[in-house]
Amino acid sequence: MQVQAGQRNSLTDVSGLLVGHHHVLDPDATLGSGAATGSTVVFAPGGANAAVDVRGGGPGTRETDVLDLATTVRQVNALLFTGGSAYGLAAADGVMRWLEERGEGVPMDATDPSRVVPIVPAAVVYDLPLGAWNIRPNADFGYRAADAAALDFARGVVGAGVGARSGALKGGIGSASVVITEGVAAGATVAALVVANSAGSPFDPRTGLPWGAGTDGPEHFGLRPATAEQLARANALPAKGMRLNTTIGVVATDAPLDPVGCQRLATTAHDGLARAIRPAHAPFDGDTFFALATGAWQPPERIELPAAFPRDVMLVDKLCTAAGLCVERAIVDAILAATSVGEVPAYRDLFPR
Repeated sequence: MQVQAGQRNSLTDVSGLLVGHHHVLDPDATLGSGAATGSTVVFAPGGANAAVDVRGGGPGTRETDVLDLATTVRQVNALLFTGGSAYGLAAADGVMRWLEERGEGVPMDATDPSRVVPIVPAAVVYDLPLGAWNIRPNADFGYRAADAAALDFARGVVGAGVGARSGALKGGIGSASVVITEGVAAGATVAALVVANSAGSPFDPRTGLPWGAGTDGPEHFGLRPATAEQLARANALPAKGMRLNTTIGVVATDAPLDPVGCQRLATTAHDGLARAIRPAHAPFDGDTFFALATGAWQPPERIELPAAFPRDVMLVDKLCTAAGLCVERAIVDAILAATSVGEVPAYRDLFPR
């Protein structure tokens, strides 16, 4: 399948989506002391069709049941990704307050447009050991992250990625996008945003290259194999000293997918995760991916298929392939954009580009 990177190479290349961060990070933060946590909001003005796929054995989530295919509500108004483990789910209250103030949500009173119920599914990462245990996102974090939502947003050690660690390295926020250039999905955009906070390693111990560079090749990211000295130093790092971890994120498209199509998109997002983090989906991981479809792009044609198949199955197939690629690239982006915090080193420190 032929694709090219989106204009920003980010989630907001999908028309109808905005991203905002809020975090606290002390200059001297380290394991067990200082402030090092935050929240990230994906805002979909007017709502977007959505689904979720939870593969980890230890998820921390809120409002994921509303995305079950048997439920009534079909759209979400925003997604929250946050640090603080289960404590951090409180940040969703602030996102809801911000949306309610702007009339964004499910209308509940035809005579009063201010009476809405915002739908804000959320997922958390376990980042409590980096920084002080009792400094966690609250409702104010969610409100401020939503208020910062824009087309352009920072990556690396920002928002929900501030306290993230990926294996022995510093994790963070990463993003990527592609525009499909051929076939039934030509012109459609697919993108991903990921918070990399894994127990598994993001790089191959034999070469020092990110696992996620395997599909595109290291040249795509401006990388080359490590020296023997760099490998020795990286492989000597102590393993992540905890058993609770999570990689969370969202894949999105401007194609007009219904929740069933979104569910397929969220499922294949985990393919990209498994290619870029090894191992993934462990019993103590909370690996969770959402999918969003804004419907801003319309396919030029539909292929006639037997009545037993969904009408958009060929389109969904192409979008799913792109979704896995975007997640793979977004995880590499998170690792390359991260900077060290305290004694947790960044990839760029160990393997200078």
